[in-house]
Formats: sequence, structure tokens, C-alpha cells
Amino acid sequence: MGLSVVRPFKSMKNSTLAEPIAFDTAPVSSAPKRHVGMAALLGVLSMSCVQFGAALSAPTMAAFGAFSTTWLRLAWAALILALVVRPKLRSYSRAHWLAAGVLGVAMAGMTLCFFSAIERIPLGLAVAIDFLGPLAVATLGVRRLRALLWPLLAVAGVLLLAHDRSGWIGEPVGMLLAAGAACGWGSYIVLMKKTGALFDGLEGLSVSLIAAALVATPFGLVEHGLHIAPMQLAATAGLAVLVPLLPYALEMIALRHMPAASFGILMSVEPAIGAAAGFIVLHQPMTALQLAGTLFVVSASVGVIVTSK
Repeated sequence: MGLSVVRPFKSMKNSTLAEPIAFDTAPVSSAPKRHVGMAALLGVLSMSCVQFGAALSAPTMAAFGAFSTTWLRLAWAALILALVVRPKLRSYSRAHWLAAGVLGVAMAGMTLCFFSAIERIPLGLAVAIDFLGPLAVATLGVRRLRALLWPLLAVAGVLLLAHDRSGWIGEPVGMLLAAGAACGWGSYIVLMKKTGALFDGLEGLSVSLIAAALVATPFGLVEHGLHIAPMQLAATAGLAVLVPLLPYALEMIALRHMPAASFGILMSVEPAIGAAAGFIVLHQPMTALQLAGTLFVVSASVGVIVTSK
């Protein structure tokens, strides 16, 4: 899937020349190696923010609830980015609004399901199930049979991460919520790439976050109404930077330099980061098999980056 070469005209009345985008001047297949490597680095930074942000969110969610905490995070992120980016709301076409709106729905569903899941099951397992979404995107994008090695290796790692000394871990509702997050995550990768190509800079992300905050509002209000504690406001403002603001921005930039399928396989490292965050922050132990699973998913991520160059 190639990257856009030029920006759409901002206004047909005021512009007659297309404006080149500084870092979108070549298709993915011929992009310099350093661009692919930088996109991979941004992806890893994004995943680290998500997983350590999720682990650090546990006390706030336990005190105030997953839905209201997630809603406030999205609202803070939307507000902060709108103030920084100042999206030109009156200039967008129907296609712009549709792309950003659908992405916002995917963001809200993915985030609400994921944070509700980690209230019920270990973080490493929730991320392992959640990863099935990006894996589906990666598998659908495979054109060479031998390239299936990386998704298969990642699946093996995910299965190992979902097993501990007592057997398979997790309870049904938590696993179902994680599966819902997986559907949202897979949709998010495809939609984020499309939205990033339609909008200038981070304007698409800004509009999408506004939509996501609006979609999450009823869930937040049902849980606690308008009785929001000052401590919750302060905590969610800080957490919003770790998740979702910084990760979404990093991923939108990364997806401009990498095919969605390759990005989906790169996400295979996220269960390993989730397991590490659960161990470091939440003291959720890892077995030898789970460590082996971590090695498998990291190897799959390295493999897809090497073969994408």
C-alpha cells in the first residue's frame, strides 16, 4: 500500500499547486531504509506508552471505574490535541468527516473494551487476545506464502503468553472484552492509515479523538454521571498523554511510512511489552513459557521489519 505523494488541495479557490509532504515523497516499497526503521521505532514507542500507561491506570480505574476513566482520558486527549492542532473544521469534505468519524468509533470501542478487559484478566493475556486484530490485518496483507512465517511465529508467542503454571488464564467476560478490543484494533490500523492520508498533519487524529470522546460519553456518564472527583480529573489528564494521545500520534506518523500489513505484524511485540509492564508495574509474574512467548513475538516483529526493507 503506497503513501500519498501530494496533499489534497486545501482550497480549489485559493490554491492551484499541490503542496508536497516532506516525509511522504515515495511509495512504501521504495522508501529509504531509515524511513522504515524510524516507523518501526515509532511503533515500539507507541506500544510502550500504551502498555505502561495501561498498567499505571490500574489504581485510577479501580477507584473510579474503567468506563468513566476511559471517557475522561479520551476527552482530555481530544481537548489537548485540538488546542495544539486547531483543526479547520469548516473546510472538511464529507469524505473527511466520514473517515475521521468511523476512526473515532473504532478508537472508542477499542479503548473501552481494552481497559474494561484489564480490570478482569492479566494485562499480558488481554494484550495477547487484543493482538489478534493486528494479526488479522497482517495476514490479509500477505502475498507470499513464506511471509506467513511471521504471523505464525507471532501466534505461537501469543499462545505461550496466555498460559501460566496453572493453565490457561482469564475469565470469559474479560476475554470477550479483549476480543472486542481486537476487532477495534484491527479496524483502527486500516482506518488510521486512510485518515492520515486524507488530512494534513495531525488534523485527522484531532477530529477522530473528538468523535471518540463523544462516542464514549454515554458510557462514562452511565458509570458515574456528572459526579467527577477532582482527583480523577487530575489523574486522567496525565494518563491521557500516555494513552491515547502520544501513541495515536506516533502510529499515524508511522503508518505513513509502512504498509498496514507490516505494521500489523510489528504490533506482535505488544503482548511482550504488555507482559513486561504487568510484571514491572503490577507484579504479575511471567513463567518460562511466557518468556519464550515474548522471544517469539519479538522475533516476528524483527522479521517483518527486515523483510519490509
